[in-house]
Amino acid sequence: MVGLAVRLRELGAEVRVCAPPDEEFGKLLAGVGVPMVPVGQPVRPLVSSVKPGSAVGLAQRAADLIAAQLGTVAAAAEGCDAIVATGPLPVTAGARSAAEKLGIRYVHASHQPVVLPSPYQPPPARRGRPLPPGVDDNRVLWEQDARNANDMFGAMLNAHRASVGLPPVDDVRGYAFTDRPWLATDPVLSPWRPTDLGVVQTGAWLRSDERPLPPELTAFLDAGAPPVYVGFGSMPLDALKNVARVAVEAIRARGLRVILSRGWAGIDLADDRDDCLAVDEVNHQRLFARVAAVVHHGSAGTTTTAARAGAPQVVVAQGADQPYWAERVAELGVGVAHDGPMPTVASLSAALGTALDTGTRARATAVAGTVRTDGATVAARLLLDAAG
Repeated sequence: MVGLAVRLRELGAEVRVCAPPDEEFGKLLAGVGVPMVPVGQPVRPLVSSVKPGSAVGLAQRAADLIAAQLGTVAAAAEGCDAIVATGPLPVTAGARSAAEKLGIRYVHASHQPVVLPSPYQPPPARRGRPLPPGVDDNRVLWEQDARNANDMFGAMLNAHRASVGLPPVDDVRGYAFTDRPWLATDPVLSPWRPTDLGVVQTGAWLRSDERPLPPELTAFLDAGAPPVYVGFGSMPLDALKNVARVAVEAIRARGLRVILSRGWAGIDLADDRDDCLAVDEVNHQRLFARVAAVVHHGSAGTTTTAARAGAPQVVVAQGADQPYWAERVAELGVGVAHDGPMPTVASLSAALGTALDTGTRARATAVAGTVRTDGATVAARLLLDAAG
């Protein structure tokens, strides 16, 4: 989203970004000079405190998200020509309601294809609403998903809409997505097969990151052969209790050094040997160009950045859209999809063996040359053209 904001501004538009008030997001936007409007509660504490898949407290969080769109976001959008929204369904349905109230254009943007209805894939399960067992017709499953979305969010959305004079909607998911959602993924890494839904695939929204690497990290890279990077982004600690020890042992067993990203879980090294270095958030574009491989959880951003850098990948998917990206990495031959979310030294070592093979490196290099870098520009021009 920051990549889109930067390109829109470069093309002459005024831009503001509504985002949760986490310190990381504020620094990111301040670093590119884009105004930020804080909305709702910070995300990081929620990630750390909510059990994956749990529906406890979901109704209240959803109601708060919808209220924020019709309150803070609508106020921020006064005088604007368009709202581009991404995120959970209460956010996007609420954002479209704000755009409707203001009489301005609305665009739904997804940074992964898993949530978009398609006969070629099943829907992801919603919290507290598992998919019905024994059903393998994806169209039937998506119809059930639409009913689940209405049951979970319809009444609260319509109550908030009524409070601002808007009529009720009877299809929350369809209303939020529109019949022409944007898909901000690379067409090679994430090809979209045409469906009845008029998906507009723009390419991934990348931004050029010119930040230098920290001196300590640069010195570590310069001191030996390319290391293996290990990072799990915003994944919570409960899922990653032993991942640092397992990863370091598996990588050391192959005679390689390690760069470990602490991430939101705050994982850290178990010893102070000089073949390992722990880092906080750094410029992945620069770093991934200098590593032997990237071991990660399989987020859209990390997968795309590693692919663009030509770095072989081992994806240890934890949930959400991550199994999809792991599958794509394996299908393209640019890395390995680890079997399961909890690696052992043996399983990770075996995966690294494939990822570090010269053939995998060659395919990763070849695919890197196909990753489009103009996705944010494509999206920005589409938005400006539509807004006149």
